[in-house]
Amino acid sequence: MGCASAGAAAAANCQLVQIADLPVRLERNHLLVDGAINGKKIGVMLDTGSVRSLILRSAAERLELSLQDVRDLRMFGVGGELRVEAAYVNEFMVGQAVRKNWRVLVAGDQEIAGSAFILGEDFFHQVDIEFDLAHNAVRLYQPRDCAGAKLAYWATGGAGEVDIEEIDDAHPQIILTVLINSQPVRALLDSGAGGSVLNKADAARLGVTPETPGVVALGGSTGLGANTVDNWSGPFESFAIGDEVIRNTTLGFADLWKDGSYTMGESRIPRHPSGLMLLGFDFLRAHRVLVAHSQRKIYFTYVGGPVFQRTPATPAPTADAPRREGESKPGSGAN
Repeated sequence: MGCASAGAAAAANCQLVQIADLPVRLERNHLLVDGAINGKKIGVMLDTGSVRSLILRSAAERLELSLQDVRDLRMFGVGGELRVEAAYVNEFMVGQAVRKNWRVLVAGDQEIAGSAFILGEDFFHQVDIEFDLAHNAVRLYQPRDCAGAKLAYWATGGAGEVDIEEIDDAHPQIILTVLINSQPVRALLDSGAGGSVLNKADAARLGVTPETPGVVALGGSTGLGANTVDNWSGPFESFAIGDEVIRNTTLGFADLWKDGSYTMGESRIPRHPSGLMLLGFDFLRAHRVLVAHSQRKIYFTYVGGPVFQRTPATPAPTADAPRREGESKPGSGAN
């Protein structure tokens, strides 16, 4: 696929070569595609928030895979540390992609409905990935001669852009900076998170705590770890990503990384010392997004609907649709 309207002579030869077009389905706010392990059909969850692809332990047992202990590797997530094993897979298939003789990690104390395999950022950071959930599609591209080109080929009116931090091949994550209440917050683009969640410490830094008026307790939840994390939702004055701004919105927050530490000698070492907000499925659902790993950049356009999930107990905010900086709200003056 060519880069339509690249807008620069230097980008005239840019091509986004499509290497996969994955039809996705939604189950409990998780993005699933069909795959297979050793010829047996499985559900595969697309999870850019996971640094490693893995087989869920319950699925490995169902598939009768032989498990091996893994030494000198520790894995953490929301809910704490995970026990890690490994299994050899003769053949893994997803879409048109096939990988043979793959030693895959096995972990996870919780089951994920419809899913046996988590396809993580260790796979995705090698390509550019487009989330087009309005058309139930996730597409993978290999760009050619696209340095300096605008890769949001669908956006004839332009697209928002935001830089992502340099990817560490040993610990790949899509990390960007957003502004909440005009203050910078580092965020992890996490397609495996059902909803966007702010770290509790960052929420407090921005003036929102469980005791703040308008905050609603949402109860406990778990990730792949066994421990429960308490959740709240609360009002925030603004959320901005690139030149897109949402006024008077509601964001979830939780002590995401309270169990994300380990012991070394007599010290507790935090796995996520700076927190990290999870920018999850709800954001991707409301936007068309291209993660251009090749350019260390994300392109996005708003496609409609609320950007962040709200519970029925939470009053609807006065405005929860994004606008570009300087754009007037319909029926009012510009903010």
